[in-house]
Amino acid sequence: MGVALARVLIGALGVVLVLGGVGMAALGSDLFSALTLFVPGVAIIAGVLLERTRYRSLHAERTGDGHGPGGGETSALPGRFRPTDERFMDPTTKVAMQVWLDPTTGERRYVPLA
Repeated sequence: MGVALARVLIGALGVVLVLGGVGMAALGSDLFSALTLFVPGVAIIAGVLLERTRYRSLHAERTGDGHGPGGGETSALPGRFRPTDERFMDPTTKVAMQVWLDPTTGERRYVPLA
């Protein structure tokens, strides 16, 4: 199963839980029972939305570009980006990454180390 499909399915589960909680509340169920569906549903939706931005540049999010090793960039960066001394190991893929920075805007991009 692809990551995008998994994200959609998990997000759909969150929506179903939220709607179930709202439906229970509308039908007169006690508040605690409705919240036991609503709160986890909201948490799942938030998790799906926030996870997508992990180690991804804003450029990749806006353009829908794919991701390279470790979630980093797939193409050469524009000349305005400069490498930083910041390096880290992607905790999921165990790929060493380097942070590149556009000093004029503060935008950060992540590039796998060769």
